[in-house]
Amino acid sequence: MSQAKARGPYAKTAARRAEIVRAARDCFAEHGFSKASLRGIAERAGITHAGLLHHFQNKGDLLAAVLAERDTEEWQYGESQVADMGELGPYLGELMRHHQKSPELMRLWLELAAAAARPDHPAHGYFTERYGRVRTNFAQGMHGKAQRGELHQNLAPEHAATLLQAVLNGLQLQWLLDHDLDIVGPVRAFLDLLFQEAPESD
Repeated sequence: MSQAKARGPYAKTAARRAEIVRAARDCFAEHGFSKASLRGIAERAGITHAGLLHHFQNKGDLLAAVLAERDTEEWQYGESQVADMGELGPYLGELMRHHQKSPELMRLWLELAAAAARPDHPAHGYFTERYGRVRTNFAQGMHGKAQRGELHQNLAPEHAATLLQAVLNGLQLQWLLDHDLDIVGPVRAFLDLLFQEAPESD
């Protein structure tokens, strides 16, 4: 009985934090990070400014939570949609189109990732872990391709994974500078360069 009572406040706190993160995500997407205010986010979340500060100390903390939530959603969706590397192209194309619906979040993510390259940046650990995790998962799929003779000849799976990650980030940066640029086609074209038909057995 005491355990059930103990779970109540924690559940409410988690739910409140989730509401605040959703409100922050909407505010950042609508107004941009610099113009969005904590008071505006609190109002959208239906709480006081002091109430928001009880959960998040500043906008930087909120931005980190927004990006982490976005990353988790994409990770879970990707796991459910990409059973093998043959489905990677359609998934990444859909993911890029999804990112294009929220250019401000795309811009914020790239800006924060660049800033986090500094070892003393608060988000340095998060982005280091995140990039490493994505490369590892890409590389695992590339190893499977290589074992089946479907990866470009003389291309190491780890190199293919690193190149794919660089292409995805670079294309999104270019799109932010030119919204008329097609970034879905190049992703699929790059995957076509990486992958090849397995040789027929005699």
